[in-house]
Amino acid sequence: VSNLSFMILAMVGKSYPLMIFTIAFENLAGGMGTAAFVAFLMILCDHRFTATQFALLSALASLGRVFVGPLSGVLVDEMGWATFFFSTFLFALPGLILLWFMKEVVESTEKEPAAL
Repeated sequence: VSNLSFMILAMVGKSYPLMIFTIAFENLAGGMGTAAFVAFLMILCDHRFTATQFALLSALASLGRVFVGPLSGVLVDEMGWATFFFSTFLFALPGLILLWFMKEVVESTEKEPAAL
């Protein structure tokens, strides 16, 4: 969702107050997302194999950045910054919607950790 602030910044142009807000919002959202992701991974891990399972799950989660990241420059050249940031927001929507519907599953997982 913080990508929408980057889209607005790209549309508005040079604006230091908006840039400060955008970067602060991105850092806040990224920090909260990272904390939630780490907590979620720890719920999924069996306490006997926590280090191994956490390492495997976090490595698996980073594959998207490794393979999609290099393509972003090409996409920006083709689309422009504002459209690029809006498309990244749209690509994130299915995951956010799925997360909303998975709320009950996550809450039940907190009670009984699953072994991988």
